Amino acid sequence: MSEELEGYARLLTPHAWRVREAARVIGPTRVGCAVLSDNDKVWVGCNVEHRFRSHDVHAEVNALSSLVAGGDNKAVAVIVVAERSNFTPCGSCMDWIFEIGGPSCWVGVQAAENATITWCTARDLMPHYPD
Repeated sequence: MSEELEGYARLLTPHAWRVREAARVIGPTRVGCAVLSDNDKVWVGCNVEHRFRSHDVHAEVNALSSLVAGGDNKAVAVIVVAERSNFTPCGSCMDWIFEIGGPSCWVGVQAAENATITWCTARDLMPHYPD
């Protein structure tokens, strides 16, 4: 892992795991997300589920919306944490990552607090996303 990604991991993962505890879930999976803006601020979000399930707020969208509401404009790195194997942000969350972070935004996922983080750029995760 590059020094840049190691720095993002050290900075973002504690925030993501901490905010994950605040998740409001109906299903089994708590998700936390931490985002680094281009102004070096960290923004967090967790999943907030609704009993009718058509209006759930995903952790990624929650964190990216907080970034915008707080006055920042661009995401540099996003980390998503959940006690779940083999996951990435869903397509809807990837739309938001592309919108706020762009194709070069780093996206990391971690399945346990001390597990390896898998890093990809948004473009790597969705190579055919329209420009």
